[in-house]
Amino acid sequence: MEYRKFENTIIARIDKGEEIIEKVKEISLKEQITLASVQALGAVDEFTVGVFKTKEKEYLANHFQGSFEIVSLTGTINTLNNEFYCHLHMSAGNEKGEVFGGHLNKAVVSATCEMVITIIPGRVDRCFNEEIGLNLFQFQ
Repeated sequence: MEYRKFENTIIARIDKGEEIIEKVKEISLKEQITLASVQALGAVDEFTVGVFKTKEKEYLANHFQGSFEIVSLTGTINTLNNEFYCHLHMSAGNEKGEVFGGHLNKAVVSATCEMVITIIPGRVDRCFNEEIGLNLFQFQ
């Protein structure tokens, strides 16, 4: 992975064999990011995405292996209990044009991933919401 910072924007290249969430965390901790938006594209050969079942308050995970293009990767970086937290969603398409996506749990780059992280001055922490079953934004 390599990246460059331009004022409040980070342009990153995540390389073949690297896991996307691990690299987002590495950049965030090194740059002390507490609030940012993320967008990316690229190619992966393995990824796991989930869907949150609201009534059951649980995630169902789907794992994919093969050749996939990232159609969309978007989300936020912020904190949970003042520690790094990111909430990313990803959609990826196969050679037939079929697209699969959801809440990103893991994605391994097969060629490259080009990422833009836009740092937002400030902090928004998260707190677990018992009623919803998720870590929601907590504004103070």
